[in-house]
Amino acid sequence: MEDQVPHPEPAPAKNNQWKIYFRNTIYIIGALLIFLFALELMLSSLQHLGKTAAETIILATSNPFTALFIGLLITAIIQSSTATTSMTVALVASGSLTLESAVPIIMGANVGTTITSTIVSLGFLPKKKEFRRAVAAGTYHDFFNILTVIILFPLEYYFQFLSRLSQYMATTFFNQPVAGTGESFSLFRGGISTLTDLIVAAIGNGFVLVILSLVLLFGSILFFRRVLTNILGFGSPGRFQQFFFRSPLKSFAWGVLTTAAIRSSSVTTSLVVPLVAKKVVRLRSAVPFILGANIGTTISAFLAAMVNSNTAISIAIAHFLFNFIGVILFFIVPGVKEVPIWLANELGRLTLKYRLAGLLYLLVMFFFIPFSLIYFNRNAVSVTELTYQRTENNKNSSYTIITKTFENQTVSHWTVYPDQRMTEPQEIYSVYRKRNVLILGNELFELNKPGFCRDGEDKLGKFKMCIREILPKLSVNTTLSFDSVYVFEKTYERLANGSALSYISSPTGMMIKKERRDSLRQITSQEILSQVVKK
Repeated sequence: MEDQVPHPEPAPAKNNQWKIYFRNTIYIIGALLIFLFALELMLSSLQHLGKTAAETIILATSNPFTALFIGLLITAIIQSSTATTSMTVALVASGSLTLESAVPIIMGANVGTTITSTIVSLGFLPKKKEFRRAVAAGTYHDFFNILTVIILFPLEYYFQFLSRLSQYMATTFFNQPVAGTGESFSLFRGGISTLTDLIVAAIGNGFVLVILSLVLLFGSILFFRRVLTNILGFGSPGRFQQFFFRSPLKSFAWGVLTTAAIRSSSVTTSLVVPLVAKKVVRLRSAVPFILGANIGTTISAFLAAMVNSNTAISIAIAHFLFNFIGVILFFIVPGVKEVPIWLANELGRLTLKYRLAGLLYLLVMFFFIPFSLIYFNRNAVSVTELTYQRTENNKNSSYTIITKTFENQTVSHWTVYPDQRMTEPQEIYSVYRKRNVLILGNELFELNKPGFCRDGEDKLGKFKMCIREILPKLSVNTTLSFDSVYVFEKTYERLANGSALSYISSPTGMMIKKERRDSLRQITSQEILSQVVKK
């Protein structure tokens, strides 16, 4: 009879546990593959949309303040900086956005994502003391990103600090080309790219493709978030506090790891709010975790860059640098790190007297101020369309350049389209003008006296560039006339490479005419500005 007594068998329980882990792993890998596929499909969709979408995006983000607001608003609406930064990477990779235009969007996305934790704090409105602590915890993330924008946005606006630094790092560490959209690379490119090409060919409608890619992108993020939240047991505050807030460094590391895994700083920082409100965790103990979450969320941009182009790596680096510099300032620097904590606590105390202070802060910070910035800076950028006529080997053609010039800035952005249809940009580069120095793409022109020469080297070899003359006036047709036109002659050491003439208007910084000549000084190709349209 004793042999018939049933004994517990732990093996099936372990087997079930392994089955659950295996199933969750499959879910995570599946969500990741869908995420990467959605990004690739979005890139193809944006290229398929052509002129309308590309021009709309370029004009909408011409003003850095507008770009900042777009990033803030989109992220505040969808409550996911991951989706916003991933879309921005895809836009940069497709050639619809320059790096300089994309950086303010990333800044805005970092501010916009904080609205989630602020909204969560409003849920404690009925209880005064809990509401005060919840507002302090929810708005610390706000003040951290807002203060970082206040410091870095002027540096980017006037000096292109983040865009130039990220471009330098991408060129140095990832062998990324300085200009152009570049060739794409990816560990997943072969299979995913083939599948997206088949879908694009089958559907053929750019708007439908964009909607499909957005649905897949958001769906994969939400699914990925839910699976990992269940696995890590975030529903238990005691377990959360026990593992994540033992020391500042461990708290920071957990913030990085959990946010990188979930790919959403909105979720991880929002979970801190009820813990602080219920006095399970002090705000100072939660701060390192929140700062770590800001670093962890940048992983998504690098994942997005992997399935796009080398150029897109720059925006991923810019996203990381923005958060990294902010963490250095507000986690390490004495005195400075107290500022966002003080602001958050003061706003929390204000809510003790005025319950609606939290709601008013939300409306003013995320809606009133951004709209005001856009309104007062609506004329800070001028957009001009230049059309050039090209003659080469007795064949005539034309191409178009869209220039964007920013008020009080020395750098403008030029987008080159191979024809007047402007279906896809051929090249995007920056034009730098300060005093008598003009840099068009990779060419340097010094506006000096006639006879001034300098030596240089390009892909055709060593050359000497001299100012041959300065024309008081140059008319290219019945409607276009330019004053003070500098004529530069570039002569190569190797006679086989001939020479080149460039006609540049000093007041406008525009290239009026270009000529290529052979060793016998016969004109082999010519490009002339034929139309200027201000938008």
